[in-house]
Amino acid sequence: MNAVQKRIEELHRYAPEPTAPVDLEAFWSRTLADVLDKPVQAQQTLQETPFPCMDTYDVTYQGFANTPIKGWYLLPKFPVREKLPCVVLFHGYTGGRGYPEQYASWLLMGMAVFAVDIRGQGGETGNRLDNTYGMTKGWITQGILDKETCYYKAIAVDALQAVEWAAAQPEVDPGRIVVAGDSQGGGLSLLVSALSDKPVLSVANIPNMCHMDFGILNSVSSLSEAAEFVNRFPEHLDKVMETLSYFDIMNLAERIRIPVLVSVGLKDTVCLPETVFAAYNRIRSTKEIGVHPFAGHATSGYQNRRTVEFIRKHLSF
Repeated sequence: MNAVQKRIEELHRYAPEPTAPVDLEAFWSRTLADVLDKPVQAQQTLQETPFPCMDTYDVTYQGFANTPIKGWYLLPKFPVREKLPCVVLFHGYTGGRGYPEQYASWLLMGMAVFAVDIRGQGGETGNRLDNTYGMTKGWITQGILDKETCYYKAIAVDALQAVEWAAAQPEVDPGRIVVAGDSQGGGLSLLVSALSDKPVLSVANIPNMCHMDFGILNSVSSLSEAAEFVNRFPEHLDKVMETLSYFDIMNLAERIRIPVLVSVGLKDTVCLPETVFAAYNRIRSTKEIGVHPFAGHATSGYQNRRTVEFIRKHLSF
């Protein structure tokens, strides 16, 4: 066995103790009840684009803490005989929904697309979440001392609402909803897969939000913001770790019941291999992982093609 094979074998056996708080189930039961209590409020406007083969709608839906969240709802313009499968896409940290045409490959597959902003980051969406304590650079430490009002809860609820809205659209087959994303988006895809009954497939490339107790110690990801917060306010270490534990995919992975495709780069210093495998190894549903020994924090064309093949296989189209 060579060194690469040994490293991969060790990671497949990696099984750190979960950090789930005792009221994890109660917290998410309350949160989901709030999300599902009423339909998602949204407005959509047809947009002119230079691309005649897709219909482009600018969507604004009401997210957590009364924040309007922006998204692109895209439909292929070629004739279809049935309702469309739909992919709900979440971008990486500091990104945004971008331009509609960057989702053309999904439309070419014959899928509807709902690509949403993550609040306050690099898109067109603001953030009305209250903040009653100081925070370090970025967004992760906003409200981090309270699980009920923290940034992670806000983006989790926003993501759950995005899936609810997409599944309710008249052009979409609600039995063929896919969630997908890279890095932060991969973490949100796994989180939604664990908490919502709407998705039937999940694609999480180089996912963040996994094994966050390890990540805050070792990663150069957004969790370094939480590490800096604790460095400034060491008296809040235990509270910060507790808050993160409610949103850690490692603690939610066993709730996933749908097929999942994950990818990981063994040279990734943002979403470290240990963090990805800590969550992946706890998933009990059908799953696949693309291990890229010489890749860092990036998703390759090879993995993108594997994603297409994975979706086509499971959705049979």
